[in-house]
Amino acid sequence: MLENKANPTINKSTGLPRKRFYRARAHSNPLSDSHFPIPLSPSHVDHSLRYPQLFPSSDQFDSSKKIQFVDIGCGFGGLKISLSTLFPETPMIGMELMDKVTVKERILGSRVANPGPYQNISVVRTNSMKYIPNYSEKGQLSKMFFLFPDPHFKEKNHRRRVISCHLLDEYAYVLQVGGIIYTITDVEELGEWMKSCLENHPMFEALSEKELDADHVVKLFWVPQPKDKR
Repeated sequence: MLENKANPTINKSTGLPRKRFYRARAHSNPLSDSHFPIPLSPSHVDHSLRYPQLFPSSDQFDSSKKIQFVDIGCGFGGLKISLSTLFPETPMIGMELMDKVTVKERILGSRVANPGPYQNISVVRTNSMKYIPNYSEKGQLSKMFFLFPDPHFKEKNHRRRVISCHLLDEYAYVLQVGGIIYTITDVEELGEWMKSCLENHPMFEALSEKELDADHVVKLFWVPQPKDKR
């Protein structure tokens, strides 16, 4: 009789997937054609598939519950895990162009390991540069996160950057009045680019130092995390 062997892709102590056992493409072209389902409009999004506790069925949709936070290019899902406990009643989603199986498994594993929390977070594979209006209504979102986006160093590829003047028009459409865009990067030139785009857009203004100090979300960015947990 063969002995059951532990699954090496799962962390024994946490029950969560271990990133080093998954392979993903380093880059995906955001301007290329898409090969994944795209909803016709926000009303065509079936949230019951990703949030079974918040949205029990597509026929019993609660219009008062809508996605409020979007994490663009969500990586391994670390930010959503932290935000879920900080805002347990707020539905939020990560949008990732690459097929990050580890993110899905991490969320599902967190739900199993900790019954109750993490029911308000999920991830969808999509191209936010093209299809965010297909997922979010006008003025629906209160926070958008752009953490360590691809810098696309070559000048000819700057049009692929996820923060640009024309894309800010799209983000302004789905953000509610007073909504906040959070950006962070370890590439100085990209940081200056994003700052310039936001400062020169008529629909956005910088937060004051007092507002930043009072924002609990900003404090999450200063907590060091291993790269595989981001």
